[in-house]
Amino acid sequence: MKDSTPHPLYVAWLPFVTLLKREILRFLRVSFQTLLTPVITASLYLFVFGATLGERISVLEGYSYAQFVIPGLILMGIINNSFANVSSSLFMSRYLGNIVDLLVAPITPPQLILAYTLAAMIRGLLVGSVITLISLGFASMPWVHPELCLVMVFLASFLFAQFGLIAAIYSNTFDSLSMFNNFIILPLIYFGGVFYPISILPPFWEQVSRINPLFYLIDGFRFAILGVGDASPFFSFGFSLTLSLSLFVWAAILIGKGYRLRP
Repeated sequence: MKDSTPHPLYVAWLPFVTLLKREILRFLRVSFQTLLTPVITASLYLFVFGATLGERISVLEGYSYAQFVIPGLILMGIINNSFANVSSSLFMSRYLGNIVDLLVAPITPPQLILAYTLAAMIRGLLVGSVITLISLGFASMPWVHPELCLVMVFLASFLFAQFGLIAAIYSNTFDSLSMFNNFIILPLIYFGGVFYPISILPPFWEQVSRINPLFYLIDGFRFAILGVGDASPFFSFGFSLTLSLSLFVWAAILIGKGYRLRP
């Protein structure tokens, strides 16, 4: 008689797979809000900076303004959606009280983090991919280091998925959660060199911009596409990787302890 007992590995990872499917289906059910809306917003940016200003001004020798700004817009879509997906989902679970179901389920903290992270990365990368396709209609990109492009987008989506977990844990209200996006992420993006190279700034403000952690993500991604940047690509990659791992450890400690998760 054939043994129908599930494999122990299947049993151990079934809660992870279930949570991952739930998170993916969650943002697909409201795809107009989670996927289409950010793409429309990015398309408006591309129209303004690509069709109107793209060929008329240049801030980087040898490249149009559209070519300069497109990498930042792609990464901005990835960052915003990776953060929004995990932060809103975990916060709503806390707010509605169904986080208790996850805490008593046979799922380990690393598996829980990984499920939320992968779902957030999938949403962020889907949005980034569509923005990339749309951008082809505004400017041709050289894609100098395509392998480094993939590394940087995965790092960006992973990093802000961890930041989304942390923000959802520390937030008590919807207002406090929105503050992370409005007063931390957006200012860091806009002052991170999305719309201008920091090399054109006065020396003092250039040094201030180098304190911005998002500058290294954006500059590293731009280097991967165009082959030029304001910082060393090795430092940009190393800094982004270190920050990503640091936030992962932070999130793992909070979730492992059940900090502010238990009622």
